[in-house]
Amino acid sequence: RQYYVTIIDAPGHRDFIKNMITGTSQADCAVLIVAAGTGEFEAGISKNGQTREHALLAFTLGVKQLIVGVNKMDSTEPPYSETRFEEIKKEVSSYIKKIGYNPAAVAFVPISGWNGDNMLEVSEKMPWFKGWAVERKEGKADGKCLIEALDAILPPSRPTDKALRLPLQVYNFLILLVIIFQI
Repeated sequence: RQYYVTIIDAPGHRDFIKNMITGTSQADCAVLIVAAGTGEFEAGISKNGQTREHALLAFTLGVKQLIVGVNKMDSTEPPYSETRFEEIKKEVSSYIKKIGYNPAAVAFVPISGWNGDNMLEVSEKMPWFKGWAVERKEGKADGKCLIEALDAILPPSRPTDKALRLPLQVYNFLILLVIIFQI
């Protein structure tokens, strides 16, 4: 709607953490997708869970804007449970605050990717969800869908007056020397 967005899909599996780091190092915002299913959320938020690791890596790699999508709301018990959403929001807020994010500046959106609920349009299946609101020093934003949360991302200021910076993902020391001297 407001911006063109490039999605860098970083797999949430432990075997692909290197890929996640590569993708996250180029991001202006992280969208942390948290599964709402019973047992799935608990596994992800546990001490060695991927939800914790991904949030921590995003912050450590300098991604200061965060959106949390609470996915699989259709598979909660009962389906589209407000109680489950609030429980997950509280737990994730507590953790992201510990690592350095301000939960008041994070949009939490209950979604169902399978059914498209709250992705692009407001879902009638979650009438209890009145929307998300974020407060940050640059101003406030609010909305009801994931796409609106993406539209509310603030473009970072880029130091265009500084020297060129290139992200390197794979390098060979001898080739790296050639690249440095050619620039």
